[in-house]
Amino acid sequence: MPETPKGPIIALCGKGGVGKTSISAGIIKILLADPQKRVLAIDADPAVGLATAMGISVAKTVDDIRNDLIRRVKAGEAQHKQDVLSRLDFEMLAALEERENLAFLAIGRPENEGCYCQVNHMLKDIIVSLAENFDYVVIDGEAGVEQINRRVMAAVTHLLLISDASKKGLEVARTILEVADQAVGYAQAGLIINRLRGEKEFKTLRIPEPLSCLGWIPEDEIIRQGDMAGTSLLETADGPAMDAIQRCLSEIKIFPSKSENIGMLYGTTGAQ
Repeated sequence: MPETPKGPIIALCGKGGVGKTSISAGIIKILLADPQKRVLAIDADPAVGLATAMGISVAKTVDDIRNDLIRRVKAGEAQHKQDVLSRLDFEMLAALEERENLAFLAIGRPENEGCYCQVNHMLKDIIVSLAENFDYVVIDGEAGVEQINRRVMAAVTHLLLISDASKKGLEVARTILEVADQAVGYAQAGLIINRLRGEKEFKTLRIPEPLSCLGWIPEDEIIRQGDMAGTSLLETADGPAMDAIQRCLSEIKIFPSKSENIGMLYGTTGAQ
């Protein structure tokens, strides 16, 4: 059983192209506003889009470290477990991109086929240990939430399902929740609808059960123009989308005074 985390571990999942990465960057920007809080941003999407959205250059990913170790094992290099752990721990810290109260870690894309389960478990354990040093962890995940379980965290506290107004996007979000109920421990889950044109459009949507909608985010010209220009969201002026993200975070109690939702997590799977 994992130990109780220091603070919220927030994972975002959804169909590709629904704006999940922009919302992840927006959440990180909001959390960084408190200089006393340390935030770990984890880009678990192989495309490493969160790094671009935040204006961060990634020199090394977790999978670079993993693949290098596998190449050494295949080459027949002797590896004592404690030496391997020490080296992995050092390389993981070196892979962190840090600025002020933000640390950024990119998972990357595995190049080698096969399980290599021991390597994967060691890396995940190091990531979990690393996360204990931060007040917030935000994970920009792939479409399938089981990828988070396999490659990053055994459990999260807050699972945010992102969709646009399309039926396909909403069905993918529902499917991800079903998978999460079996594959990932979480304390709370909620749906966020992105890029809507107003309250009237929101009211026409049919939210599939058992999804619980936290709110919706409007189309935002400021973010659109920033995306086109390649401007980091951290340096982009706030607009209506950022206000909406803040409201959604409040709905799922990302900011409780003493992390009141955290204690119920480990030992409870699928609680909403």
